[in-house]
Amino acid sequence: MTQTTAPRVRTLVLLFLAAACALLAGAGPASAHAALTGSDPRQGAVVDRAPAQVSLTFSESVSMDDDSVRVLDPKGKRVDDGGPAGTGGTTYAVKLHAGLPDGTYTVTYQVVSADSHPVAGAYTFSVGAPSETSVSATAQAAGGGFIGGLYGVGRYVSYAGFAVLVGGAAFVLACWPRGAGVRVVQRFVVSGWLALTAATLLLLLLRGSYTGSGKVADVFDLGLLGEVLQTKTGAALVSRLLLLAAAALFVAVLFGAYDKREDEERRDLTFGLAVGGTAVAAGLAATWAMSEHASVGLQAGLAMPVDVVHLIAVATWFGGLAALLVALYRGPADTPVPTDAVRRFSAVAFGSVVALVVTGTYQSWRQLGSWTAFTDTRYGQLLLAKIALVAVLVGIAYFSRRWTARLADTAAVVVRQRGKARGEREKAGAKASGGSKGSGNAKGTGASKGSGNAKGSGGSPRAAQLARQRAAVDAARQKRQRDADPHRFALRRSVLAEAGVAVVLLAVTTVLTQTEPGRTQEEATAAGSSSTAPSTPSTGAVTLDMPFDTGGQDGKGLVRVELDPARVGANDLHLYVEGPDGTAVDVPEVKVALTQEAKDIGPLPVAPDHITTGHWSASGVQIPVAGDWEVAVTVRTSDIDQVTVSKNAQIG
Repeated sequence: MTQTTAPRVRTLVLLFLAAACALLAGAGPASAHAALTGSDPRQGAVVDRAPAQVSLTFSESVSMDDDSVRVLDPKGKRVDDGGPAGTGGTTYAVKLHAGLPDGTYTVTYQVVSADSHPVAGAYTFSVGAPSETSVSATAQAAGGGFIGGLYGVGRYVSYAGFAVLVGGAAFVLACWPRGAGVRVVQRFVVSGWLALTAATLLLLLLRGSYTGSGKVADVFDLGLLGEVLQTKTGAALVSRLLLLAAAALFVAVLFGAYDKREDEERRDLTFGLAVGGTAVAAGLAATWAMSEHASVGLQAGLAMPVDVVHLIAVATWFGGLAALLVALYRGPADTPVPTDAVRRFSAVAFGSVVALVVTGTYQSWRQLGSWTAFTDTRYGQLLLAKIALVAVLVGIAYFSRRWTARLADTAAVVVRQRGKARGEREKAGAKASGGSKGSGNAKGTGASKGSGNAKGSGGSPRAAQLARQRAAVDAARQKRQRDADPHRFALRRSVLAEAGVAVVLLAVTTVLTQTEPGRTQEEATAAGSSSTAPSTPSTGAVTLDMPFDTGGQDGKGLVRVELDPARVGANDLHLYVEGPDGTAVDVPEVKVALTQEAKDIGPLPVAPDHITTGHWSASGVQIPVAGDWEVAVTVRTSDIDQVTVSKNAQIG
């Protein structure tokens, strides 16, 4: 039986890990949790004179170094002077060289948000008039590449190790004290401690490169490691390592002194271990709460303890479930998991689910802020997937409770049958005891002598071998009898299904923690419509916003046309193309035509020049007469997908 179930478990574990890695790989670079909500000069602005400085405003506080903000001229040469200086809680400014010539300048930034995630971006502004530039304004990747992927794996392993350590220990203390002496359970909990410790060390080494250059060589830079230790995330990781030392002592007592105590002494020790273990688990959970989403934004003082409760509930449920799975599949035949232990875990899991629902509801409100964020943001979509997986998990757990109840009924019947059979054997033995003493003594003497002769002739190793074989046969028989119970078999399968869903759910949760919260994304989008839009045109200018949809892939967006001064004669035309999320995007071709139907003028074609990402411009656009003009824009997003959109504007 062991030979058939073990490969099955290993195969399923590999499949679950593959699914988790696929989710993590699909996550890509970490999303910006602090968004750029304002800048001076603003994105796409055309200013008359070169500014003395460039300032950036973020949605939350960020960490910067001397190289976090760069301003590059059209040839790619840096024109910023010194590192950025804070002018407010979320605003930083960098000074520029004096006497900058006209042209288009690119601002790039890479910072670390208050919830520990790297943030990067870029935009352009122009002095005098836009010009060609050799610098790409596409946002650089932050937290991506090989180091980013490895950091994501380390985060997942740390969450999984925490769940195994805390949940496995809680399962032993609260549900199955006898399990402290079962070797597979001991190895399982210790493996959780080892995984969490190794992952924490890995994250500490990768942190500097992850938030910086992303180079493998920087992982071994001791100077960079020293800088990491001075950050909030570095302090959290070091605190986690110190708490893991206390957790090692807890595990040693749990599987050492606790297992060797009698029942009365064990009860007293259980209370001490429960209090100490809860304190250590809360401390470990706090190392995540103090450095990630919960530590910034709305109601941080309440969000952090709620996050601690949420993490402990997840670990108790998932880790306990995994410990039960290991005990059911790989536990020794002479120490099966009792029905009472399964029923107690069912009650513990139910309490964990209640805690998850309450804390998860609060976290969802705090991170989303609106119902539309569920479908309009990536965070909301991942949260919907997480809710669906939790619902599936609860459904499977319901069937597990049913099998547990049936298993309890079966166990009660077996106990009664065994008691009845034992009584019948005792009665039969009492009747047959008369007159058998002599024979028994004779047999015993002969056996004793035979044993002595055998010992002298070297028969003892053979007897020991036979004893081991009989023990192995008995153990296999007991395991077959245990696994033959259809209710226990069904329970094992339902618990295995629960554990599989839990592994995928843990992967989704890990990706969720690396994704920009929906509330922040919506606030950044709303602010971006004004803060990153081109500067307000001069008096008399006309701005036209026209949504388009070419029908192809990535064919939706918004085109904005600005005419300045929107009067008869020469005008400057600026055209901007944005994606559905408000970010500037390039398309293969845009064309503009001006028509006045009342006087049968036009269409007058305009071919704007591409300036930078999502920005086209044309100067000297001649409008011969005043009146109501139709401005038509043709947008082509592929070789075959294009559309023409138009709006009317009063000119002159």
